[in-house]
This record gives sequence, C-alpha cells and structure tokens, in this order.
Amino acid sequence: MNHVVTERGTPAGPPPPSPNGGRRGRLVEVVIPVYNEERVLAASVERLHAYLTSTFPYPFRITVADNASTDATWRAAVDLAARLPHVHATRLELKGRGRALRHVWSTSDADVVAYMDVDLSTDLDAFLPLVAPLLSGHSDLAIGSRLTRGSAVVRGPRREVISRCYNLLLRTALAARFSDAQCGFKAARTEVVQALLPSVEDEEWFFDTELLLLAERNGLRIHEVPVDWVDDPDSRVDVLRTARDDLRGMARVARRMLTGAFRAPVGGRTRPGGAGPDGARAELPAGMARQLPAFAVIGVISTAAQLVLFVLLRTVLGPLWANALSLVVTTVGNTAANRRFTFGVTGSERAFRQQMEGGLAFLLGLVLSTGGLAALHAAAPGASRAVEVAALVAANAVATLVRFLLMRAWIFHPRRVRAHGPSEVHATAAEESGGTPS
Repeated sequence: MNHVVTERGTPAGPPPPSPNGGRRGRLVEVVIPVYNEERVLAASVERLHAYLTSTFPYPFRITVADNASTDATWRAAVDLAARLPHVHATRLELKGRGRALRHVWSTSDADVVAYMDVDLSTDLDAFLPLVAPLLSGHSDLAIGSRLTRGSAVVRGPRREVISRCYNLLLRTALAARFSDAQCGFKAARTEVVQALLPSVEDEEWFFDTELLLLAERNGLRIHEVPVDWVDDPDSRVDVLRTARDDLRGMARVARRMLTGAFRAPVGGRTRPGGAGPDGARAELPAGMARQLPAFAVIGVISTAAQLVLFVLLRTVLGPLWANALSLVVTTVGNTAANRRFTFGVTGSERAFRQQMEGGLAFLLGLVLSTGGLAALHAAAPGASRAVEVAALVAANAVATLVRFLLMRAWIFHPRRVRAHGPSEVHATAAEESGGTPS
C-alpha cells in the first residue's frame, strides 16, 4: 500500500520503502496537480510510471495532488496509489495549482522536485535533460520551453499568440530572461525551492511565473530545455481570467521589486565579472536599477487601462479606432507618470514639450498595434475579442521597451533636463552623475 495523505497530513497507509531498485540514490519527486481530471488521470499516471520505471536512471516518486476536485478524481488517485509502486496521493480542500505544488514541495524529502501537467502534453523524453543539471548541481531550477530553438510545438494560433505575448511582456516589463514561464514542465533543487516558497504569494496560475522571477532576482541559475509539446484541446483553462490574474500578478511583483521586498533567503551564484546574487542590478547603467521597476509598474497599469478602454470602446467602434483612442488617453497618463515617478522630473516647465515628445511613443505604439490588428484580421478574419487583446499586448510590449529607451536617452535625459532648470530633476540626475538624491 502506498502513502496517501490529506491536506492535514493524516496518513492512510505506511510509506513505501525507498524505490532504489539498484539505481543511484538521488530521489526525484514528480507532482501532478489535478482538478476534476477523472477521465485522464489513470491513463496519464500509468503512462508516466511505466516510462520512468523503464528509462529513468534515478529513484522517483509520483505524487498526485488533488486540489478540491468535485468528481471522482480523488478516488482515482487513491486507486493509483494502491496499485502502482512509488505513487502517492494527497488531497487539498482548496483549489489552486500553486497551492497544490507549494503543499507537496514544501515538505518533500526528495533531492529534486518537479511537476508536469496531467495531460502530459510535453514529450517525456525531455524529463531526464530537465532534471540532470539539478542533480549535478549545475543549475538551481529548470523549465521546459516551447519558445526556444529546438522545440517542436503543435497548438492553435490563439494560444500561440497569447503565450508569446505574455512572455514578451514579462521580458520587456519585468526584465525576465527565461523564455517560457507557462509550460507545465518544471523542476528545482528541493532546498532551493523550499527557500523560495515563503516569498511566493500566488496560489494559482501565476505561481510559476512568480517563482521564476524570484529565482532570477536572487541570482539563481535557471536551465531551459527545448521540448516537443502538443496542445490539449480539452484544456479547462479560462484564458481571459488567467490573463487578467497574470497582469495583476505582474503588477504586484513589480511593486515588490520597486520597494526592494522581492527577496528570498537563498544564496545566489557569483556571476562572471564578480557580480553576486544581485549582479543583474549591479551591471545596469547608473540610475536604471531604480527606474526599471517604476517604469514596469506604470507600464503594467497603463497596459491594463488601455485594454479595458479598448474593450469598452470596441462595443461602439471598430478595432482600429478603439485602439487609437484608448492609446491616446493612456499615453498621456503614462508619460506624466513616468516623468514624475520614473525619472524624478517635477514642475510645469517643459511639461507640454515633453508630452509632445512623448507623442512619438504614441505614434510608435499606434503603428505597431494598428499594424498588428490589421495583420491579425487579414490572416484570421473574424478573430475573437480575446485574440485582438492578445495582439495588442504583444504590440504594447515591443512599444514599451522602445518607449523606455526614448525616455531615458532623450526626453528625460538628466543633462537635457538640468539645462532647463535644476529644480526640475531629483533622483535621476543624481544617480546618473554618481551621487545620491537629495
């Protein structure tokens, strides 16, 4: 009988002996978080168990984490734990994929913890390359990526566009360096992830992204593995709700970065050139370490506001006019907010001229977003509102990066601002010159 537990940790049977089977003694625990998956759970776990038993060179444990299913998922999980060696089951009474992973990972005694989606969309041949750098100590976390060279992905254009937009937004707004935050195929060294978990706030779909951003912020090494991936047409994910929650999560993380609270008690690696766990910040040009988080927060808020305005205006206007009007309104607010909070410029002098110069960013965003919408409707006439919003997010992400560079290097450059009155500029000019803000 295998080990079955509830959220309260009450065992339903004795734990099995260590599954060494004559192989090397590093234990890998694979978690499969599930919610109402009675139809596919047994076949997926049996397939994974057979694969690991026949090919995986390390001891393993499979843990099915049922988070508040209302169908027969829990009964199926208990049956699997009774039939298959090295399969465990645990049940939580609250929903949330992040909550399920946190529950299992935080108490695991394995050397490496991993998870994969129950549909096994990712080819299992990528699993050993995923965990090998963690077992060797080369890396701290590992992710499967559908967006790197060497990956092979089969999925519809809607989910492809949304996924690429999301990851592009992460890279431009929060300076993420990993390529695919959402692939349900990840692993980590247990001591590392257990140190990070108390600083991860999300309990649902943003959990993965927040964990990876926190790991990067603390100088940890993330290994990426290109994967073969086939979309599950029966996915239960509410794309619009998930996108909204992800934007909220990004805004929350950006605020924590801005206040310096996005930290965890884990030692990062020394980077080339002597930089430590905070090496990314140390390598940035003067002033940018403070500017980027503020710009990211304002950018996320502006993007969310523009999307809301676009959806509202779209009820009475065509997509191009709705996009143009929503972009005009949010560009004015974005420029004013960045003037004050990102670049530390106050006072009314030159404010109008700086708004006009910021209008170049508006034109850039208008060209990119209008072109993106036009190309979308040319390629897919009658595209849904959700796909239109995804296309806008992608265009805005590219425009955001260029807008930051324009503002920093031209519109609000400290030498240019100081030439028109030293009282206008505060923190930015001091940082650029190597001093401290007064």
